[in-house]
Amino acid sequence: MKIIGKMFVLAAAVLSLCCANVFAAEDETYDKLKIMVDVMEIINANYVSETESKELAVGAIKGVVRTLDPFSQYMEENDYKEMKNETEGSYSGIGLRIMVKNGFITVVSPIPGTPAYKAGVLPEDRIIKIDDKSAINMSSDEAVGLMRGKAGTKVKVTMARDSIKQEVEFELTREKIKIETVKYTMLEDKTVYIRLSEFNAQSAADIQKALADYSKQGMKALVLDLRNNPGGLLDSAIDICSMFIKERTVILTTKGRVEEMKKEYYSKGKGEYTQIPFVILVNRGSASASEIVSGAMQDLKRALIIGANTFGKGSVQSVIPLSDGSALRLTIAKYYLPSGRPIVHSDEKNARNGITPDIEIAISPEDEVRLYAQSEMIFSKDKAPKSKVEDKEKIEDIMLNKALELIRENKVRDIIANPKLAVKETKEIKEAKEKEAKEAEEAKEEQEEEVCIEEEDEE
Repeated sequence: MKIIGKMFVLAAAVLSLCCANVFAAEDETYDKLKIMVDVMEIINANYVSETESKELAVGAIKGVVRTLDPFSQYMEENDYKEMKNETEGSYSGIGLRIMVKNGFITVVSPIPGTPAYKAGVLPEDRIIKIDDKSAINMSSDEAVGLMRGKAGTKVKVTMARDSIKQEVEFELTREKIKIETVKYTMLEDKTVYIRLSEFNAQSAADIQKALADYSKQGMKALVLDLRNNPGGLLDSAIDICSMFIKERTVILTTKGRVEEMKKEYYSKGKGEYTQIPFVILVNRGSASASEIVSGAMQDLKRALIIGANTFGKGSVQSVIPLSDGSALRLTIAKYYLPSGRPIVHSDEKNARNGITPDIEIAISPEDEVRLYAQSEMIFSKDKAPKSKVEDKEKIEDIMLNKALELIRENKVRDIIANPKLAVKETKEIKEAKEKEAKEAEEAKEEQEEEVCIEEEDEE
């Protein structure tokens, strides 16, 4: 009876996470609760190996939360501490933002400058194994626990990637992850290029400082690069949007079951940069706060969005500390952009996720790997660049170059005002890429024919 009583208390604690007023629910809820108690008791008494009641209860809690959505998560005490450390920027690991998708630990994006980023891990890569342990149906907090560790130690991560048949294996050395979220430089024609890798408490202030400094130098246009930015603080996203639009403009609405979650977020401050030509770059690794900024600027016709469809994380999570030192990260609301559209993610193969750019440019995963590696060169000045890519292997950043071309030709405002022009640009880019691919294939075939002729001559 002692075991039954203990298990009942544990099971009741699990159910309390699902619904605050569980004891006012229908009899069916009590029936299911009794079944759960029975199952836990049977396991405790009869499973082939000895079990711990606490571990069973934690497993039950995680199972309950896992039925909700990919972003809700139960964090045990150590996991919760790690999460808080990460927010403060002081943890050791390989630098991946991940989520569970279709039973796989899936990369949302690698953090720029980290071991995973340098090695060429891509958004949407699926983690198959961590060291020798299968990651199939693994929880995200367990995966994080395995990938983090003491700086200088190694971890082997095996990935599946849609674009190639064989698995990709990375042996990564853990580092102290210190995220430098904002990097910037002045490019041609006095165009300022800012890359934001994450939205943290300092991001808006850093961008504000950069813009103020470059304004004194005659800044004429801005490119904000949100590629592979997994998101971060909502307040930071609102503050950044506020720099480019008039005060008291609706940027975002959140709606949830609880009345308090129905909120409107307005721009604030003077909106110093409401007139400057503005382009935002996005890709499939742009998520959450990145989608709020790019989606709001698109809806308000304030910026031209160039790139590939974003990830599609349009939900609000709240971290709720629990009495034993653990915590629950729970989805409590959904984001809606100024036009009223949500930010959605679909598991269907050909469905469009998140924000669809005004001008769409597809980049292959292989090219993304190279762009990751060579991107630091743009920001390097006197110091040697960190890029490992040789000059002959460098490729064109067609998204950034397209932005610069449109700014140079004074087309940004015209395309924002006339969506047909954006469609035309997208079509021209697609046709140019197809022509380039065809010419490359023909050149390859000619080369093969020459080799065949040479072999015949030798015979």
